[in-house]
This record gives sequence, structure tokens and C-alpha cells, in this order.
Amino acid sequence: MTDDFIAVIDGSTSKSPTRISRWKSNGRYCMQLIETFIKKMPKDITAGDFCQGVTTYVRKHYSQAQISRLQAHPEERLTASCIVFSRLQRQVWMIGDCQCMIGDYYFDNAKPCERQIAQRRADIAHEMLASGRATIEGLRTEDAARQAIIPDLVEAMKGQNVDYAVIDGFPIPMRKVKVETLNFEPWTIVFASDGYPVLKPTLQESEEALRQQQATDPLNIGTFKATKAFMLGNNSFDDRSYIRFKV
Repeated sequence: MTDDFIAVIDGSTSKSPTRISRWKSNGRYCMQLIETFIKKMPKDITAGDFCQGVTTYVRKHYSQAQISRLQAHPEERLTASCIVFSRLQRQVWMIGDCQCMIGDYYFDNAKPCERQIAQRRADIAHEMLASGRATIEGLRTEDAARQAIIPDLVEAMKGQNVDYAVIDGFPIPMRKVKVETLNFEPWTIVFASDGYPVLKPTLQESEEALRQQQATDPLNIGTFKATKAFMLGNNSFDDRSYIRFKV
């Protein structure tokens, strides 16, 4: 949060052991770079200029030798999704896999292949459970169904900043960025990362929906399907951020 911007930034889970920084994951590193850029950017910046500027800023943290490698291997890039509210533009910008509520209206910007890959993981998990090759607790300890779809997730990343938008230091196709312009009526807005399977008007309701999902379908292979399970010892299947504000 700054005087002019509110943002939720969600670093992408690594699909490769390659690290741009030896001290932190690629997703976390990218998140921190975006945070720094937002804190310094001019208050009247447009959505297009933000996408260009943050792309340039992230790209500066690659060496020249890394650029050609990363062109062919997007799974090794610094990658994050981001949703931003601009006070002066009175707009919401959605770059990548994030979600929000503007009043009673729900918006998301999911990756195009995510649903199909999550369905494949669910099918694999159901087959393993039905055949007796796995148990729910076993899959929550070591998710073999997720391991089976890692090649699909890596393959899907070839569409990064082609079929869908993310912030990764490579040009962002603006046609894949969602921009919602608000009128001058008062609005209550909720921003959240995709760690909430159901987004609700309050944090308490969203957390309760998450707890209900964990209790009834900890593998996330039922009504709600994801590429990850609630692993044993964790209180969620993904990291999560939530903020509600009024404008």
C-alpha cells in the first residue's frame, strides 16, 4: 500500500530448481522487485506504462547471458501475478492469476490451461485412490498426482506472456491484461491472491470457505480442483493475501 496504489503481488511457485538469486525463490524475488517498483512509480502512471516499466525493472535483474536461456525456458524466469488499484486512474489492473470483487461483481484472470491441468491431476488422484495405490493422507504427504502434472505445468508456461499475462521481465501483451475503470460512485473492493478457492466480501468468510474446503476435500480434486493439495501440516494449499478497501 502507498498513498496512490494498493496491490496484491503473488510470486509464482517454482517449477524448476534454477534460481536467479541464490538466496530466495524466483517467485519471492519477483514479488519483492514488483513491490519496490510500485513504491517508486509516479502516481499518474497508466496501466500500459506500469506493464512496460515493471517489465524493464525485472529484466534488469537478469544477466545478458541469461536472457536467451530464459527466452526458451520461461519456467526459469522471475515470475509473479499482480493486481493493482490506481487512485488517480481510478482503475484496477489485473496482470496474471489474481482475483477481486468490485462491489458485488467478481473478476478473475486465470491461466487458460489451469483448469484442464487441475482436472488431469484430479483424475490421476481419483484413479490412485480407487486402485488402492494411494491414500488421502499419503497424497497429502507426497502429492504424486501433482508430480505427474509438473511437465504439463512447465509446458503451459511456454504460453507465458503469449497466451496469458504475467510479470517476468519479458513484454506483457496488453490484450491479456484486465483493466476495470470505476465510476465515481463509492465502491468496496477486495483483492486476493488465488490461494482462496472462494472469494467472499470479508476475510472471515473467505477463511471459513477455505477451512470448509480443507475439511471436505483436502486434495482439491472434487467440486474445486487445483494443481495442489492441502499438504499435511499446512493450513492452506497455497499462500494467500487478502485486502478490502473503500474508494
